[in-house]
Formats: sequence, C-alpha cells, structure tokens
Amino acid sequence: MEWQPDEQGLQQVLQLLKDSQSPDTATQRAVQEKLEQLNQFPDFNNYLIFVLTSLKSEDEPTRSLSGLILKNNVKAHYQNFPPNVADFIKRECLNNIGDPSPLIRATIGILITTIASKGELQTWPELLPQLCNLLNSEDYNTCEGSFGALQKICEDSSELLDSDALNRPLNIMIPKFLQFFKHCSPKIRSHAIACVNQFIIGRAQALMDNIDTFIESLFALAGDEDSEVRKNVCRALVMLLEVRIDRLIPHMHSIIQYMLQRTQDPDENVALEACEFWLTLAEQPICKEALSGHLVQLIPILVNGMKYSEIDIILLKGDVEEDETIPDSEQDIKPRFHKSRTVTLQHEGGEGEEGEDIDEDEDDDDDTLSDWNLRKCSAAALDVLANVFREELLPHLLPLLKGLLFHPDWVIKESGILVLGAIAEGCMQGMVPYLPELIPHLIQCLCDKKALVRSIACWTLSRYAHWVVSQPPDAHLKPLMTELLKRILDGNKRVQEAACSAFATLEEEACTELVPYLSFILDTLVFAFGKYQHKNLLILYDAIGTLADSVGHHLNQPEYIQKLMPPLIAKWNELKDEDKDLFPLLECLSSVATALQSGFLPYCEPVYQRCVTLVQKTLAQAMMYSQQPDQYEAPDKDFMIVALDLLSGLAEGLGGHVDTLVARSNIMTLLFQCMQDTMPEVRQSSFALLGDLTKACFPHVKPCIAEFMPILGTNLNPEFISVCNNATWAIGEICMQMGVEMQPYIAMVLNQLVEIINRPNTPKTLLENTGINL
Repeated sequence: MEWQPDEQGLQQVLQLLKDSQSPDTATQRAVQEKLEQLNQFPDFNNYLIFVLTSLKSEDEPTRSLSGLILKNNVKAHYQNFPPNVADFIKRECLNNIGDPSPLIRATIGILITTIASKGELQTWPELLPQLCNLLNSEDYNTCEGSFGALQKICEDSSELLDSDALNRPLNIMIPKFLQFFKHCSPKIRSHAIACVNQFIIGRAQALMDNIDTFIESLFALAGDEDSEVRKNVCRALVMLLEVRIDRLIPHMHSIIQYMLQRTQDPDENVALEACEFWLTLAEQPICKEALSGHLVQLIPILVNGMKYSEIDIILLKGDVEEDETIPDSEQDIKPRFHKSRTVTLQHEGGEGEEGEDIDEDEDDDDDTLSDWNLRKCSAAALDVLANVFREELLPHLLPLLKGLLFHPDWVIKESGILVLGAIAEGCMQGMVPYLPELIPHLIQCLCDKKALVRSIACWTLSRYAHWVVSQPPDAHLKPLMTELLKRILDGNKRVQEAACSAFATLEEEACTELVPYLSFILDTLVFAFGKYQHKNLLILYDAIGTLADSVGHHLNQPEYIQKLMPPLIAKWNELKDEDKDLFPLLECLSSVATALQSGFLPYCEPVYQRCVTLVQKTLAQAMMYSQQPDQYEAPDKDFMIVALDLLSGLAEGLGGHVDTLVARSNIMTLLFQCMQDTMPEVRQSSFALLGDLTKACFPHVKPCIAEFMPILGTNLNPEFISVCNNATWAIGEICMQMGVEMQPYIAMVLNQLVEIINRPNTPKTLLENTGINL
C-alpha cells in the first residue's frame, strides 16, 4: 500500500510551515520546539515530502520550505529513518524531479544531493542511472531538473564518482554530459559544462580519456549567446590551463584572443572568470612566450578592469566623506590571527632576531569589500604579470598611466594609482627614473577630496616605501611621513585604516630613520586613540607595536614613555579578560615592553599578573571541558598563547628585573602544563617563554630542569617546524646556563638533534638553531 497522509496531521504540518515564515521570534522558537517533537514520529518526514512533491494546491514557497526542513532532518537524523520512509522519500524525489516549478525542482535536487552525500550513493544504486536516463526525456522540466540534481551531486561527491566504490559511473556519465553541450536550451548546456567542470582539477580518468572531445566542444561554444554558458566555458579553460596545458598549447593563440574578448564581457561574472585566466597563465612556465605578443591588447584591458564599478562605489559609500563618528558594526571586524613567536639563537655576535616565517602578502588594498571582483582580479593579474615581464611591461603601461594619474574624473585617477601600486613589486627597477616625480604627486593625492583616492594613495605609497627610505630623508621620507600622519587622523574610517597600515609598512622599512620624528609620530598615534572606532583601533595597536619593533631602545626616553604608556594602560584596564580585543593589545604591549626594557618597569607588575591569570584561567577551563564536555565550553586558547608571548616580551625587555615577578607567581607550574598542551601553538609559545626565562632569571628555572627536559626532547619533532624550532632554541639557552651539569640530559635530545640536522629541506632557522645547539 502506498503511504497516504492523515488529513489532521497534514493540517498540523501546514500550520507549522505557515508559522515558520513568521518574523516573530517567539513564534520561531515555538516552531523549533514543535519540530523537535514531530521528529520523534518517523512518518513526519513522509508528510514533508508529500507537501513538497504532491500538494500542488499549496504555494511554492511553502512547498519549498517543507523540502528544506526535510533536508535538515536528513542531515541530522537520516540514519534513524525507517527503511520504508527512506524509500518513500527517494521514490518521490525521482518521480517529481521534473516539477513544472524551477523552485521546487531545485529543492528536490538539493534533497537528493543531501541524501546522496549521507553515504547513500552506494546504497541507492538506481539514482545515477535513473537521473542519466531522465536527461533523455522529451519534457524540458524533467531534463533540467535531473541535470540540476546531477550538477549538485557532481559538486558534492566528485571524488566518490571517480572511484571503484561505485564501479566508475563517470565512464558513462562524462560522454553523456558531453552530448548535451549541443542542446538547444542554454540552461541545459550550462548544466552540462558545469557537471564536467567538477572533474577537471581532480584529473578524473574518464575525463582525461575524452579530453579532446571536451576541448573541441568547449571551442564550439565559444560564441554562445548565454552568459552562464560563457562563464562556464571560461572557468573550464582556466582549470584546463592548470591541469592539461599540453592540450591547450596548440590552440593557445586563439584561446588568448578569446579570453581577451571575454575579459571585456558586458556580464561582469563572465569577465571575472575570464580574468582568472591571466592570473593562472602567469604561473605557467610558458607565460612569457605565450603572452608577449598580446601585451599590447591585454594591458589596457586589465587597466580598464581596475576601475571601481558603479555598484562598488555604492557599496563602499564612495560619496560619504566623513564617517569617523559612526560606530563599527561587529560583522565588519575580521577575525585576527595571532602570529606566535619564533625564536633564534644569537650567533656571530648578531642579535637573535624573530624567525623568518614570511607572512602571506597582506596588501589587500580594498579588502572590506572582500568579495573577489573584477577590480581585484585585474589588479592581481597585473601584479603577477609585472613579476613575470618586469621592465618589458612598462612601454605598454607608461603612456596609459600619464592619462590616468592626472585625469579629472576621480574614478579613473583612482584606478591609475592602483595600477601604480600593482606594478610596484615587479617593475620597481624600471620605475626608479620616474619616482622622483611620481612620489610627490602621490603624496599630493593623499589630500584629495575623495576618500577612496586618499586611501588608495596610502596603499600605493606603502608599496614604494623601500625606495622612499633609500633616498635622503628630507627628499621624500619627511613629506610622506608628515602627510601619512595627517591621514591617520582623517575623518574617513577607510582612509584611517589605509594610512595606519601604510605607516606600519613605512616603519618596517625606515626603522631607526624614524628616531628624529618620534615625538611627532607618538603625538599622532596617541591622538588617534581617542578618535578611532573599534575596527581601526585594532590596526592602530599594530602600528604602535611595529613602531616599537622598528626603533627598539630609542623609544626608552621618559618623554616618549609619558606619551605612550598612559593611553595603552587605560585600554588595558578597560578590557575584560574575555575580550578578544586583548589579543592585538597584548601583542602591541609585548613589542613595547621589549623595546622599552627598563623603561617598562613601572607598568610591568599589573601586566605580568594579568598574563599569568589569563594562562591560569584558560588551563582551568580546558581542564573542566576535558572532564565534562557537555557542561563546559572549550576555551579559546589564543588568550593563553598571546599571554605567554607577552610574558616572553617582558622577560626579554626587563631581563633580570623580571626575577621578583617570577618569584612571586606560579608561572613555572603553569609553564609545565602549557608545554604539554595538545595545541602546537601553545607549546611553541611555551618554549619561547622558557628560553626567555632561562636567559633572564635562570635560578627559577633550574629546579624544574629534570621535569622539563624530557618534554623538550619529545618536541624535537620537525613535523611541527615552529614548535621544534623553539624547543631547540630553549635547549640551547639551558645548555649555556647549565654548563657541565647538562650531562645527564644529553641522551634525551641528542639523537633527535642529529636527525634534524641531517634531514633534507629543513628550514634555515631550524638548521641554524640545531647547529648552534649541538
């Protein structure tokens, strides 16, 4: 007997679906509770599929919602569905995949994929053959619905489809999909390409066997009138460039011509997919040879793509000049990642410096619109091509730049400044003759009346900071610094952010060149404290920390300490122990403590105490969580990591003065626990602190050596490079203090150190530390 709904039950489910569309939170909560109750009855799911597939009298949004609730149930409880319920749902899905409504078809497709991804592809053997058969249906809706479902399955389960587990269905599916590239409906053509595209990057065997047919079929669609089809064709060619460039090389000239056209496509989504082609090509060894004849066409297209679109300007509130008094909304603030200390032993009389883990390029000029768009993609492509072609790019660019940089329309002028920043790395040598003229012009753009021009000028100038610093300071450094400091106090938040980031880059390049201007710099940064909203305050901490790293002990002057410390300590007292804003502030204080050395003494006690408390709290919470995970939340261990790093900064800056603080606290006990934490970053920071305490106040460390050495030995594991590096460094510092008393512990570490030094491809810092240690 086929299952039939009970009328009363059906009304109940429909009422629930109506209620769940209500904006009222109390109603929403009631719906959630009701759902929990109804999920106790297995055939509740039959009602949901019935509403989705059979109850044509209901409106589409309600039917679709029924399917989405069922999808969530499948996700959460599918293994508890009785077999007859699961079979009913599967049957109904396949029988109704051709529903006349696109919304219902799509919902059924999502439902099928969700069931399939619950490991059901193996236990639902008729699914793929049936969907593939339905593609042949004369009825457009059935064909489109089946293709929609297949596309979602290909996206979700591409690896499984190319495995022996299912008997390699792709051998049948791929040739089948390729036939549909010629279908009369653009929607179907688009589905067919999207399905095949899922298997390019994984180099599925069935696709590799049909690669030539695939490429020919793509070429045949090059002029398709449908933008979705063009987008999928571009996407396919970009991926083929990565995995089967050998097959594209014979046609490279015409592919490049095609992509030049598509990068200017009236549909921005197509243009963006096409623009990715230049980014990918730049990474291929054949790039220079393939592109050099086309630069004359390509460069103007990329430059043109770097203008803000009208929609960008609206989203960026490009017409709002002053917004500094408007508080930030919390979702504007990206999560920050703390970069833990990596330490190196001092050698050749040089100072021990921080490790050389180079950060990824953070030069994202307008990352608040962090959606990838044509402007960013064009700028990124120009940047990588500048690194491939170097000076050869300039003859194509310089004539354009003149027209852009002095253009009366601010949107065009802004894009010219972005171009100048994008080529800074690759074309630096060739740009040098023009910089004495260009830099003053850019510094002038820092005062432009348009905020978006001021902010891009900050970014571009930071890309040339290295050159600016290499000139006599009065030539460009002084005017640039003066103007950037004014921009740090700009009335526009985006400009404040760009100026603060640019100033941090300038600090790193200029280092002690900034010493004569310290008083002026500190006045500005401290003034910004009272002015900034939440998000930029976090960037300001970074600029202050970088300043301390760059000028070091020159900051240790009573008048500078007087300016800088009170506002920092005021923020420090304002923030609660649970507040994530402590991270950047602790990092900043860590740099300041290291730079100020004895100048930090008056502030060290409360800072030290709080760090110890943060470590203690985090360890206690981790302990409770491990014993009763249902009662307690897992702690955020970043609090502990950042606190350990600040304690390292204090030990390094204060040296012997830290002795009394250590004596009055249980830091050695806490350190013993931290060194055994499961999280590598916690161990990494623990070993950094252990080394710093060994240098600063060894009498407190010495009694613990017998307990600490075995832990250090087990962490000499190059799987975790930074942990291993810091453990090696700490052992080295302990050796220097222990002298001959080190003998009993050598066996715990020697074999590991010998093994590390003989490993191929060991990073330089770790090799140096290991060598010095031995």
